[in-house]
Amino acid sequence: MERTNDSMLTEFVLVGLSAHPKLQTVFFVLILWMYLLILLENGILISVIIYDSRLHTPMYFFLCNLSFLDICYTSSSVPLILDSFLTVRKRVSFSGCMAQMFLSFAMGGTECVLLGMMALDRYVAICYPLRYPVIMSKGAYVSMAAVSWLTGLTNSVVQTSLAIRLPFCANNVINHFVCEILAILKLACADISINVISMAGSNLIFLVIPLLVISISYVFIVATILKIPSTEGKRKAFSTCSAHLTVVIIFYGTIFSMYAKPKSKTSVGTDNQDIVDALISLFYGVMTPLKVPFSPDFKRNKTSSLVCHNMACLLCLTNLIQR
Repeated sequence: MERTNDSMLTEFVLVGLSAHPKLQTVFFVLILWMYLLILLENGILISVIIYDSRLHTPMYFFLCNLSFLDICYTSSSVPLILDSFLTVRKRVSFSGCMAQMFLSFAMGGTECVLLGMMALDRYVAICYPLRYPVIMSKGAYVSMAAVSWLTGLTNSVVQTSLAIRLPFCANNVINHFVCEILAILKLACADISINVISMAGSNLIFLVIPLLVISISYVFIVATILKIPSTEGKRKAFSTCSAHLTVVIIFYGTIFSMYAKPKSKTSVGTDNQDIVDALISLFYGVMTPLKVPFSPDFKRNKTSSLVCHNMACLLCLTNLIQR
């Protein structure tokens, strides 16, 4: 454990998988390969949507936003993760750590709201197909995307500002790959009650409410699809929701285990548990952007099998750490 003698902390130390040197090389290759795949897949999707006028629809507009969001999200953290695998203890300046935390928090919050907006889009498309062009006009879906970005950025400003004001006058070692807010709050040598309350409110707005919107939307969607007489019609209707549902399951299934119940400073677990939590956050941070092959228009992409393989590898390595 490293301590600073100054009253004001100037840097953090990321330990990552330094206690498991044999796994660092494996993770470095795996994460680097997936990151390049994320940039390639999402870059291609954005380019195709922009240049193909037939794809200038609300659904593909949201997918384009989601792809750009994923590129920004992974680019704000993956380079730091990869660098941490190459060094035993990665030192990051206080300002650099706060900037990285701000970007990751902003992108994560925006994605939560955007997934809820996409569920509303699918609800209108399937339940009110004749009124869909009128309800989901260009002004409507552009405004929905703008609200997603604005709320995500605003929440990040609030959470980061509250974290910056905290004094970090002792331990500066973060048991994580990146500057993750829960790991940072554990290091504060002051009362973090305001931070915990703020994050609880943030969880309600960005996790619970969007998930409720998604759940309610899909209840009506499924009910409408079941009324379709033909099997082919049902299959096509379900296929339009497959990409969105896949992202929702991966994203929310893992992020809830990290942020559903904010931990106080006193609830510090073992280093082993901290690393497991870090691997969980790494899972949703890297696997969620690999959503493109699940999209209906990319079903024939052979990359989907590779994505499943990556997911299995990451889960196996996580189990290995737990042992």
